[in-house]
Amino acid sequence: MATPLRILFIGGTGIISSAASALAVERGHELHVLNRGTTSLRPLPEGAVRHTADVRDPAAAREALGDLEFDAVVDWLSFTPDHVRTATDLVRGRTGQYVFISSASAYQTPPERLPVTESTPLRNPFWQYSRDKIACEDLLTSLYREEGFPVTVVRPSHTYDRTLVPFDGGWSFVERMRRGQPVVVPGDGTSLWTLTHHTDFAGALLPLLAQPRALGEAFHITGDDAWTWDQIARALARAAGVADPELVHVPSDAINAVDPEWGAGLLGDKAHSMVFDNSKVKALAPGWRAVVPFERGAEEIVAWHDADPARRAVDQRWNGVVDGLVERFRVS
Repeated sequence: MATPLRILFIGGTGIISSAASALAVERGHELHVLNRGTTSLRPLPEGAVRHTADVRDPAAAREALGDLEFDAVVDWLSFTPDHVRTATDLVRGRTGQYVFISSASAYQTPPERLPVTESTPLRNPFWQYSRDKIACEDLLTSLYREEGFPVTVVRPSHTYDRTLVPFDGGWSFVERMRRGQPVVVPGDGTSLWTLTHHTDFAGALLPLLAQPRALGEAFHITGDDAWTWDQIARALARAAGVADPELVHVPSDAINAVDPEWGAGLLGDKAHSMVFDNSKVKALAPGWRAVVPFERGAEEIVAWHDADPARRAVDQRWNGVVDGLVERFRVS
């Protein structure tokens, strides 16, 4: 086994980070987690050390961490340049590496060429979330160039766990299919999309930590398999026991016109085919590959929701939007 590391996760109990927390402890690393200690959905693994503070409160965060130093810090919670400034000020001088979790939605949207590589330009005129992540990366690039700040950028793309239905509306999407109601699939259902199970993401992230060749570099970590949106919907339907779901195709522009929040995530991300070349991260994570197919992921999602009726709440507002779109675009 490689030498155990002392790692700090800023965050650590989210959809993506929870699998990385579990794997870090499983591999014998000394994992410290800085967060507010409010989550119960994905508890920290036994053996992790929690430091309870809000990272946006610099004084409280410094007090919580004391004089600890780390081989690597992974920041799961920065979404704007101000967040990055606060986080980097907190860990400057106490870590050999700062890993910023960005987003693959920062890549050129729509992409001019597929597959997407780390050299694909960063430009997303449709989604503020992505533009903020790009601004964070710009700031970190400046810090690396000007002072040698030890940054590594990691860009996930639609990473999920058992709690996350990969369609807007969440469980309501699956519930409609179970009730025999039509569901909306953006576009014509044939654009290609990459889903990544959070345990697969974790398996590629850990080898990047305290890795000198990762400093100053950016990596995306995604699955290697691309699915159409129709295929994703039908996999969820099969897992939910629905043999023949009715899929109604609606242009993303039309969705955006009636629900701009839903539309922003489509036009800025999901409406465009995204297929990734993971060669760069594989070079530093020998033997790694994504191994969880979405068929299995869909079964995990449905089983988790079915285990507790409280998890199967229906979003009535979203349901109403879907009903209106179906009425307009359903082919009789």
